[in-house]
Amino acid sequence: MNLPTTPQGWEALYAAADDELRAEIDHLFEQDLAEHIWRAQVGRQSEAADSTAFVTGYGGSAGGGKSDLLCGIALTEHKRSAIFRRERVQTEGIIQRMTEILGTTDGLNSQKGIWKTHTDGADRLIEFGGLDNPDDHQKWQGRAHDLKGYDEVTEQREHQVRFTMGWTRSPDPKQHCRVLMTFNPPTTAEGRWVIDYFGPWLDKKHPDPAEPGEVRWVTTIKGRDVWVPDNRKFVLFRGEPLYDFDPSEFSPEKIITPKSRTFIPSRVTDNYFYVRSGYIETLQSLPEPLRSQMLEGDFSAGVEDDEWQVIPTAWVEAAMDRWEPREQKGEMDSMGVDVATGGSDNFVIAPRHGAWFDQVTRIPGHDIPQLTAGRVGASKVIEHRRDRAPVHIDLVGWGLTVYNVLVEDRIQTVGINNARGSKEQTADGMFGFFNLRSELVWRMRETLDPANPVKCALPPDPKIKADLCAYKWTPVKAPKKTVVKVRSKDEMKAELGRSPDDGDAIIMANIDTLKDEVVQALTVKKAYNPYEDL
Repeated sequence: MNLPTTPQGWEALYAAADDELRAEIDHLFEQDLAEHIWRAQVGRQSEAADSTAFVTGYGGSAGGGKSDLLCGIALTEHKRSAIFRRERVQTEGIIQRMTEILGTTDGLNSQKGIWKTHTDGADRLIEFGGLDNPDDHQKWQGRAHDLKGYDEVTEQREHQVRFTMGWTRSPDPKQHCRVLMTFNPPTTAEGRWVIDYFGPWLDKKHPDPAEPGEVRWVTTIKGRDVWVPDNRKFVLFRGEPLYDFDPSEFSPEKIITPKSRTFIPSRVTDNYFYVRSGYIETLQSLPEPLRSQMLEGDFSAGVEDDEWQVIPTAWVEAAMDRWEPREQKGEMDSMGVDVATGGSDNFVIAPRHGAWFDQVTRIPGHDIPQLTAGRVGASKVIEHRRDRAPVHIDLVGWGLTVYNVLVEDRIQTVGINNARGSKEQTADGMFGFFNLRSELVWRMRETLDPANPVKCALPPDPKIKADLCAYKWTPVKAPKKTVVKVRSKDEMKAELGRSPDDGDAIIMANIDTLKDEVVQALTVKKAYNPYEDL
């Protein structure tokens, strides 16, 4: 007799069986349950459970068994697990599901968020955490787990997820160490990072799309994910991967080992128990775009911007759609420079040629020594400057030292003091500006406005997009008129957990400053010619 392999098959067999066969089926189930307290459902859930990738994304529509998968593999396949939600209180649903699986709460310390249990022949420790506050990830530094699970990861900050998954490891070489991210399509702009993170599977415009469950290899270079052909180790030579190298000539931290990543889509139709419960009808009754997001797992369905977002996401995407690489870039008209030295932020240089913004150059701050920041930073700017383009540089912090060296070298440089007041107003005359930063960010909005006859093009870069979409504003009453106040850089860093280096550099590159020779040509007085008017 061939036994069924799906819940539907078992249910049909049980319904048609006589009492003797039912007793035998019950006995088989009891035996299996004694050995395995949880099994993944056949199909997408079992594909995700069996995935060998270091990072597995599992999600799409609601009801696909995402949280259940996290619970199941933590209880059956891993010895030390950490399961995160945006807020720790949100892990209560996972704890409840684990209670259903175990049939008890023995070993659970709800106050500390730790569950110690013994299942499937092994001792297991499961920790539950929240990443609500911008610095919550610091509490998990150095705490190793062989499973890092992120439930509804689109609600979590990218930098916190990347930071905490850095300690996915085990002293047992036989233990499979992995990261599992579960999620539905993002409903806010802040969750869009997941689409870029799993770009080959979720981004419809990705140049090299991947099939569901296909394993790809990736590493992070200078803060950006770089997809590589396979898992071969390499070193960087002139910014490019070099595979033919002698390991003895390089320190271990210089040798890069790619990690595997995959995405497996889930649908409510993959979950037999939810199909049987009528949950599909509930999802069908949702209004759009929630219906497409939650029922069909459509990652391109309408993601709503924050109501106080300065630059609409659609405007940024339109500008990036217009961008194409150029061999002949035309004259460089402006540069924006956001300075960083000695830390985790990037030193960013953004060139602009007319309405075409070139790709930005990112230099890790730790590569710019503070003792020589002025000269080293200035040399980086001069290296990328063309056509005597005016350089716009943030004067805050170490930016002033770079500015001073550039001025000494007679490079046309405009210092940007974002805290300085502004007497300007928006193009429509409705608002004034709280300070120069507010004015410059709003000018970028006006540049990208579809009503602007000059169509600018931005490089399709996820970090630039994330930064430009992160600016928020509030209206502030002033004596003469209401003014626009954009969040300060420090406020953005506290909220985002990173500095908006790329966005700030692009916004400064957007400034129109006449070149010195143009100004001189306009102001030079002609010698008197008495015959000129004859």
